[in-house]
Amino acid sequence: MIDVDKAIAAVVKTGKVSFGANTALQNAKTGKAKMIVLAANCPKNIKEQVEYYGKISKVPIMTYKGTSIDLATVCNKLFIISAMSIRETGDSEILKLIKSTEKESAGGNS
Repeated sequence: MIDVDKAIAAVVKTGKVSFGANTALQNAKTGKAKMIVLAANCPKNIKEQVEYYGKISKVPIMTYKGTSIDLATVCNKLFIISAMSIRETGDSEILKLIKSTEKESAGGNS
């Protein structure tokens, strides 16, 4: 099982990432991101828009289990992060997280 925090930290260090809800929304519309990560407390209207455009442009959206402060800590940043766009994964295996969460949700929970 891939550790989400380690995967996010690795992609911030070795890949190409942009921070911010507006950038995430733009990347969801254009399909330029390989993945978008939203904090659990990302504002509802932004989350809905990013998820909507992400579906259209087939950009996977992952909701991080922690708050925007937790996400900032994992990214080693001094500002809160409600959304981040991953353009290049670098040495991270974060895209494998999408495949593993899809399998879990497809399996069904009883």
